[in-house]
Amino acid sequence: MRRIVVTGLGMVSPVGLTVEESWKNILSGKTGVAKITRFDTESFAVQIAAELKNFSVGDAMEPKEAGRAPLFLQFAAKAAQEAILNSGLKPSNFNPDRAGVCIGVGLGSLETIESNHKALLEKGSRRVSPFLIPHMIANMASGLVSRLHNFKGPNMCTTTACASGTHGIGDSFLYIQSNMADVMICGGSESVITPLAIAGFAVMKALSTNNEHPEEASRPFDLNRDGFVMGEGAGVLVLEELEHAKKRGATIYAEMVGFGMSGDAYHITSPAPEGEGAQRCMKMAMSMGHVPLNEMDYINAHGTSTKLNDLYETKAIKAVFGEHVSNVSISSTKGATGHCLGAAGGLEAVFAVKSIVDQVVPPTYGLKTQDPECDLNYTPGEAKPRTVRYAMSNSFGFGGTNAAIVFKKWSP
Repeated sequence: MRRIVVTGLGMVSPVGLTVEESWKNILSGKTGVAKITRFDTESFAVQIAAELKNFSVGDAMEPKEAGRAPLFLQFAAKAAQEAILNSGLKPSNFNPDRAGVCIGVGLGSLETIESNHKALLEKGSRRVSPFLIPHMIANMASGLVSRLHNFKGPNMCTTTACASGTHGIGDSFLYIQSNMADVMICGGSESVITPLAIAGFAVMKALSTNNEHPEEASRPFDLNRDGFVMGEGAGVLVLEELEHAKKRGATIYAEMVGFGMSGDAYHITSPAPEGEGAQRCMKMAMSMGHVPLNEMDYINAHGTSTKLNDLYETKAIKAVFGEHVSNVSISSTKGATGHCLGAAGGLEAVFAVKSIVDQVVPPTYGLKTQDPECDLNYTPGEAKPRTVRYAMSNSFGFGGTNAAIVFKKWSP
């Protein structure tokens, strides 16, 4: 069986514009949630989100192309550039035909759709941009990264709502395992802090309305949670076949050993009772990785700060880990980043790998009064140094789609 390792990390997030800045702020308990600045929210029930601050795509894209590209493409380009530079990949040490890209995106560019629909209604069909289609479709993030860095292997996009990023990483793992590629650039990207998206999620009662205290709005597993806070960003990993990585002298951050996916077959948006689908998903990832239950040390939970997700994820974790669950550290980094939708799995996979590298569990920002029904160790308050042999990252999406991935501390 081909072994797969993580050799590069990249990120732009609401708490930082690099991996190290984001990780430092996650560990120190800073939040990216604030009032929305991108559009006027006076008439909106929800006026808060976790926007990227002071973002610049820099030299990750050619200036003319960057100037017209929607943010989800810019985020993907910037995070991928950091991951590739971090990995040490360059034209001389990999075969482009054996290197691919799979970046998950949940919604593509709603901003492009909204602005062009307005132009169509107000000014007519000839005023619709010729870039409407290539800028709105989700797979253009993978296509852009592939083109920018000459990766000619699998070029894919997973679009599975909030599980998109994790499925992108899991699928990439399978491509390398099945010898379809030696290297995969993978993760998730998303930017839909737009009037239509905020309005749409708000009327579903999915979003927090704690507009007066945005820094307290995203509070996973808290008794007073009232919905998630929308975030944005991109998280990208370089996955690589072990011997390929060793041959070029790459730094290895962790080994990826497991991937699980399942369907709830239950409801359009609500998770299955008792987290039944999530249970099967986590068990599959654990089984694939041959992970002993008593060696799972950290779970980066989906932990959206919604009533049912937090409750049923808790029940699923308890069902999977049984008596060992009291020894598992859990946290939801969405308390600080908000819920970045299709990008969430990419960001949280990077955080899971960093927990192994630094042997520390990040805190669940915003957790003040723990829900009695959510009765696990969610690492409230402060980061916790501890041995992290294995780390799992969970992502669950509308439509009943579930994904879990498992990383292992690297040992030659």
